Amino acid sequence: MRVIGARTRRARLEFAAMLKIYNSLSRAEEAFVPLDPARVRMYVCGITVYDYCHLGHARMMIAFDIVQRWLRARGYPLTYVRNITDIDDKIIRRSAETGEPVPALTERFIRYADEDAAALGVQKPDIEPRATGHITEMLEMIRRLEARGIAYRGETGDVNFSVRKFPGYGKLSGKSPEDLRAGERVEVDTTKRDPLDFVLWKRAKEGEPFWQSPWGNGRPGWHIECSAMSTKLLGAHFDIHGGGQDLQFPHHENEIAQSEGVLDRSDTEPFVKYWMHNGFVQLQDEKMSKSTGNFATIRELLKRHDPEVLRFFVVRAHYRSPLNYSDQHLGDARQALARLYTALKGAPPGAAAPDWEEIHGQRFREAMDNDFNTSEAVAVLFDLANEVNRTRSTALARQLRALGGHLGLLARDSGAFLRAEVAPGGGISDVQIAALIAARDEARRARNFRRADEIRDELLRKGIGLEDGPQGTSWRRN
Repeated sequence: MRVIGARTRRARLEFAAMLKIYNSLSRAEEAFVPLDPARVRMYVCGITVYDYCHLGHARMMIAFDIVQRWLRARGYPLTYVRNITDIDDKIIRRSAETGEPVPALTERFIRYADEDAAALGVQKPDIEPRATGHITEMLEMIRRLEARGIAYRGETGDVNFSVRKFPGYGKLSGKSPEDLRAGERVEVDTTKRDPLDFVLWKRAKEGEPFWQSPWGNGRPGWHIECSAMSTKLLGAHFDIHGGGQDLQFPHHENEIAQSEGVLDRSDTEPFVKYWMHNGFVQLQDEKMSKSTGNFATIRELLKRHDPEVLRFFVVRAHYRSPLNYSDQHLGDARQALARLYTALKGAPPGAAAPDWEEIHGQRFREAMDNDFNTSEAVAVLFDLANEVNRTRSTALARQLRALGGHLGLLARDSGAFLRAEVAPGGGISDVQIAALIAARDEARRARNFRRADEIRDELLRKGIGLEDGPQGTSWRRN
């Protein structure tokens, strides 16, 4: 079996050049041509740390984990930045509600977010900046915007961005200032010159955290945080900027305005070349959101579901499509993932490189090169699993593991997954299963086949399937 490591670097880069990405800016799929092939740069808006992460956050983390895995598999030298917002209105409100100081609150939820991401197999980004570590860069960006006449100090002491003084405003969302209405995802403030203007620097209120600035004590607005962190770490122009679909307007629209507003007039290059947005997660047909209370935390879900099942549930849908959550859908995901692991019975876990010349490897590559189409890639895995079951080929089993690895799946021992104790609704434990199987074996030795069948039926009712073989009885959760 040929491995990708045997290819030349030039061939690997040609391989990567076939990749297409749906660009939210152009509203079309485009061939991925990095600004600098020797240094691909990606920034993703991360978590605001004031509460536990929910499934919507999990989708964002997993979606861009897949993107960074595939870019690296294609041979691109990637720098992946995903920020942490550790100062904003929600954090301050939660601190006031609980009496917990802001630094202690944010540290606690950063730790929880890291634990949740690790459980879901999400690899750490190369750089994970915190907003509070880049106040100096934010102040400098605001100063330059003010010097260009695009920012102004309002009556309350806040510094605002003047939307109508940036000619390109609305190009990401497709909304011109004339189309936008005050109050439609825009904070109404009568002290602003225009209701569409947004805050860059907020004057400190009594008891709030603050930093010193030329405009008085205060703190940054949310939008300026990402502009300052991304341009500091990746430069004034970089390849990919990602985040949830809900960030496209106004957050990412405002990022473009700020980041391009500070540039020299002769610099007409776009702030970001490719904008990517993952779709919503819906619960009971409504967008999952903390602000509405319509959400399920990752921690709650992991009490009832295997973390790899949760990842598989997210991965088997295309990242831009809506994702409808229910325990039943997660149960279906578990059964589907079990089919893949069943095909790997007898194939020991271990790292392997895919054979990209093999037909399933070619199809998998084509799916992933088509805007990271994990839905099609997962379909390829099931076709390959069927071939493994038919042929019992160890080479194809290795290929199945290797391709699954690019999605962060199928790295575990097959038997360990199929016997995993975490199941929807709790269910029967491994120890109880082992005891019932032992009782069934004893009944069969005593030729009490009626009792043996009763035990099998009892296990089936509890979602446990048995398989008798020369080496004894194995089992799996259905």
